[in-house]
Amino acid sequence: MMLSKLLLLLCFRLCVGQADRGRAEVLPKPSLRAWPSSVVPDGSSVTLRCGTPTRDVSFALRKGARVWEMVQSPDSTEGQAEFHLPDVKSSHAGEYTCEYHRRGNPHVSARPSDALLLLVTGYLRQPSLQAHRRGPVTEGQEVTLQCQRPAAELGPVMFALLKAGSAAPVQVRAPAGRETDFSLRNLSAGDSGNYSCVYYQARAPFRASQASPRLEIRVAGNTAGDGLEKSLALTGMCRGKTRTQASL
Repeated sequence: MMLSKLLLLLCFRLCVGQADRGRAEVLPKPSLRAWPSSVVPDGSSVTLRCGTPTRDVSFALRKGARVWEMVQSPDSTEGQAEFHLPDVKSSHAGEYTCEYHRRGNPHVSARPSDALLLLVTGYLRQPSLQAHRRGPVTEGQEVTLQCQRPAAELGPVMFALLKAGSAAPVQVRAPAGRETDFSLRNLSAGDSGNYSCVYYQARAPFRASQASPRLEIRVAGNTAGDGLEKSLALTGMCRGKTRTQASL
């Protein structure tokens, strides 16, 4: 009887210890980012970077449910893996996630990252991008940009507003008919840059259009104390290949 009690106590302590170790091994969810951008032209090279503060791990990149590639993290303070996609085509478009597990212990793994949608542009006809508003606009106000797709394109699509140099779309919206509006609120110097838009299939194979002609938003003004309030100037390509210029 005493032996049975001792065995039960030992088993209980072992189970508690394993549960404690399991709780201690809950790993943080990794992040997944694209460089230079998650929206790129056909033929570009893209690097997908999966990162975690956990060391000594092995990473796996998935496209949908399929494992695309596996990489071990180098010896460093933090775990990070890079997955290189050279000369991307429409077949590379899709939703990617990354995950990782303890090196040498695949049973201790983290939840997958949030999905990253990679779009490869140039497979649908070019949309147009224009500004609703013209005339002076002071800092802190709002500008609305309208992206419109050609009438012949059918099926459910989404629109994305892009800013040159940004790794991800500024905004993603569903259309109202053939067009959608993107509102840029509380404008500041940080909103300066070249903008364009694309539309893409809302489900696989996620074919994306050629990017619209660029529209430049520029915050103009002199240094503080000169008595001139800052304003926005918007220049660029609006519809087709006609260059226009307006100040907002």
